Amino acid sequence: MINFIIIVLKVIFLLGFLILIHEGGHFIVAKLCKVKVNEFAIGFGPKIWRKQGKETKYALRLIPLGGFVNLEGEEERVESKNSFSEASIPKRMAIILAGGIVNIIFGLIVYFILMSSIGNNTSLIVERTMPEYAAEQSGIISGDEIIKINNKKINVKSDIDKILNKSNGEELKIIIKRNGEQQEITLIPTRQENKSTGIYLKSGDSSTKIVTVEKGSIAEKQGLKANDRIEKINGIEVKTREDIVNAISSSKDNEKLTFTVKRGNESIEIEIIPDTIYAYYIGVQFKPAKNNIPNNMHYALYGTRDFIMTITDNLKMLFTGNVGLDQMMGPLGISEAVANTSGLEDFVYLLALISLSLGVTNLLPFPALDGGKFVLLLLEAIRGKKLKQNTEINLQLLGFALLIVLALYVTYNDILRIF
Repeated sequence: MINFIIIVLKVIFLLGFLILIHEGGHFIVAKLCKVKVNEFAIGFGPKIWRKQGKETKYALRLIPLGGFVNLEGEEERVESKNSFSEASIPKRMAIILAGGIVNIIFGLIVYFILMSSIGNNTSLIVERTMPEYAAEQSGIISGDEIIKINNKKINVKSDIDKILNKSNGEELKIIIKRNGEQQEITLIPTRQENKSTGIYLKSGDSSTKIVTVEKGSIAEKQGLKANDRIEKINGIEVKTREDIVNAISSSKDNEKLTFTVKRGNESIEIEIIPDTIYAYYIGVQFKPAKNNIPNNMHYALYGTRDFIMTITDNLKMLFTGNVGLDQMMGPLGISEAVANTSGLEDFVYLLALISLSLGVTNLLPFPALDGGKFVLLLLEAIRGKKLKQNTEINLQLLGFALLIVLALYVTYNDILRIF
């Protein structure tokens, strides 16, 4: 019971706080632009606390999963010098974008501080080379520092990983520093074969439920679906995530695996031949980086860069169809993720991730979202006149209706994933 209460409080704090700073962004910029704010509320439903300020009513509502800033003249045009509808286009744009931008900035700052405080970074100085890998065979030795690969400066280890992922096994020109002097070493990365089906399992070793199926993967083509629960592979019962991973990774080339899955109340057999994928390595182990503030900030800066790129790549995959809508997460999914955090570090990381995701999502050019409102203002600026009020209202209502449908769909998938 105590654990449940703690989880509920963590979820309320996380969502409530992120909504507070989001709406606070709109509120502060509106005040700076001298636009009247009628109400500033956190949560939905019945009011549990309220206070009337000089011109703004402040309220805390029962359900802490939302919030709003009610601006004079935003929902219905009002001819007043302090109304949103009569403010200049740049001012209205600034107010609309403020919430999402605040969430993005907050998420990045929190992530940077978290990474700076953790330390435990990896340097670019070789501690040892792995036997029979490319680095050892090409003459890289302990103490060498990797400076560049293919004329690209290497700042952190993740830069090397990205180059290797895109290398396709082609020759690499590596600049190293040895005894204060730079040298060029040429090598062909060592290739390793792995097996892949395109399924992603629920975290936790005791779970055999499929969370998502990669678009275009052999698993999708053969009919495996998210929320299928794998019971057997080739007639052998699987009880843990590790059992499934081992069965796939140990399969031979072109070996057919028979998956027995539970889908609802039905037991289904699906045959899959795992794809062979290749990974490339140079085969070095790096020394730990010095644990001091300047060094930690250096690595945190590039870690934050990678954090941004991961969010951006996920959005690209969503719009290109490589990630399905069934992989999106709603309040229930977020609550489960919060429940699974183990310690302050995990919780703060999730806070940063959700804040950044919330900010980016809100700025997407979709009606009813802040990004959609920004697009309408952009059209107004280009046309030199406002859209008809009925047209604008209808677009917002359409967008809102689509968001409700999407929210129901995402919640349904959250329920299937959790239970």
